[in-house]
Amino acid sequence: MLKLTGCILNNMDLGVAFFDAVKPVRSNVLGEKLIQLRIEQLKNLMIHLTIIYISKRTSPSICKIQFVKPHTIAECLILPALVKVSEIMFDTKTATALQSIPVSNNTISRRIEDIASDIVMQVIEQIKLTKMFALQLDESTDVSGEAQVIVFVRYQDCSDIRENILFCQNLQSRTTGEELFKVIDKFFAEGGILWDWCLSVCSDGAAALTGKNNGLMAWIRKKNPKVKWLHCIIHRQALASKRMNAHRHETLNEAVKVINFIKAQPLNSRMFKLLCQEMGSEHQHLLLHTEVRWLSRGKILNRLFELRQEVHMFLLEHKSAFSSLFENQDWVCRLAYLADIFDKLNDLNLSMQGFRTDELSLNSKMCAFIKKLEFWLKKVQRNSVSVFPTLEKFADDSEIDNLNTICDCIREHLTKLRDELVSYFPSIMNQDRTQDWIQNPFVEDVTSSSGLSDKLTENLIELASDRALELKFQNVTVSQFWLEVKGEYKELSEIAMSALLPFGSTYLCEVSFSAMSLIKTKHRNRLSVQNDLTIAVSDIEPIFDNILAKKQPQVSH
Repeated sequence: MLKLTGCILNNMDLGVAFFDAVKPVRSNVLGEKLIQLRIEQLKNLMIHLTIIYISKRTSPSICKIQFVKPHTIAECLILPALVKVSEIMFDTKTATALQSIPVSNNTISRRIEDIASDIVMQVIEQIKLTKMFALQLDESTDVSGEAQVIVFVRYQDCSDIRENILFCQNLQSRTTGEELFKVIDKFFAEGGILWDWCLSVCSDGAAALTGKNNGLMAWIRKKNPKVKWLHCIIHRQALASKRMNAHRHETLNEAVKVINFIKAQPLNSRMFKLLCQEMGSEHQHLLLHTEVRWLSRGKILNRLFELRQEVHMFLLEHKSAFSSLFENQDWVCRLAYLADIFDKLNDLNLSMQGFRTDELSLNSKMCAFIKKLEFWLKKVQRNSVSVFPTLEKFADDSEIDNLNTICDCIREHLTKLRDELVSYFPSIMNQDRTQDWIQNPFVEDVTSSSGLSDKLTENLIELASDRALELKFQNVTVSQFWLEVKGEYKELSEIAMSALLPFGSTYLCEVSFSAMSLIKTKHRNRLSVQNDLTIAVSDIEPIFDNILAKKQPQVSH
């Protein structure tokens, strides 16, 4: 029986039909009855194990829809629906068997905990194998007022760089650097992860994280002085773009006041919608500005400029003093320019978002944008606004006379924006070429500025001369290429991976906090969100065989 039970565990897909093929080996009646009894018991065991298996398999799906529903959705909706379908399409016996699937609220919670633990253990085991990783972390407050810290890890496996959530943990007391370090250090100690393996930490510029004496990085460097800290590139870009001169800032504030005048009162909003419908406008609503949403400025300004005629008419009907703004050509020109420049900043911000981005690629995009700013400055100095299509079209249609004055204001803002970006990204302007060989080792004369030792430079020359490797480089990602040549060029591969592993932004943490706001709502404010979030944002498939091996079926039930 034990041997047959082991066969069941190893062949979960055989089904009950597997036991119907088992032939009695004894011919006497007593022996046949005994064997038949054993077979029935094993059938029941098989059904129970299959139910556990189904329950395990469905738990990730249950968690994936937790953005809107509680854990009880399986018991209240999914299982009753399956039972009803089984009664119609099969028979009552099948439906009765389905009813024994454990899908209660507590059961689903335990399944989710098991699956989340398995995912995290897979990540930890891979980190232990490679002994090299980078961290990305951020801290925020959820809907119930609890401080949550999310940590993502980037590591390498046999074929490519992987990134996954390492853990989410609520902070019991203060959100100081010391408390953050204690949480992370405890997790590392329990998982057997060494700080010596950590290459870098990416976060925002909060004092609790970056403080020289008591910040998180100060505590981490007590464990590993070589750890590199990276300030999130997207965060730096957003901070730099917020700085504006007085005229531009005043224009933005006035635009927000106009929008609030219409959107803040439901009646005004409905009347404005009717006006837009009567005028056949493409859009019927204005967009609200939110300071913490970095892309909102460009969106609200574009929409306001597109609906400027409708807004002007609405303000005149309501005798608002803001109507005079749209009668001022200079103000409308400033609005058009702000819509254009923030639209370009939004494009830059969106291009830096996404998965598997690294510091080298993000720095390249920032460098390109700063060079574009230089180009725009040269165009504006010649009194040309062709690089700003919204402003150009308005200037042509309105036949503006004082375009020179407007260009002077634009030049002032572009110069300030460039200086702010340079101050936040000083290394970009230094034109450091020592890591160009990592992104493309086959560029001509790349070895002249590699900064490598003589022996490694010779290895790089040998690699760059290999036509087969060059063809392979064209068909794989940069990280995949360096991992594939690790056997032949181990030292070059390790240097390249140490540059490609660090995160360039905290994008993954921000995405996870957005997911958390959907999982832990005001109606579920007592939920311990850690396990649900781990499954929701992870793309690692849990190993169900390992999870099932730890479970003891209760045959008597």
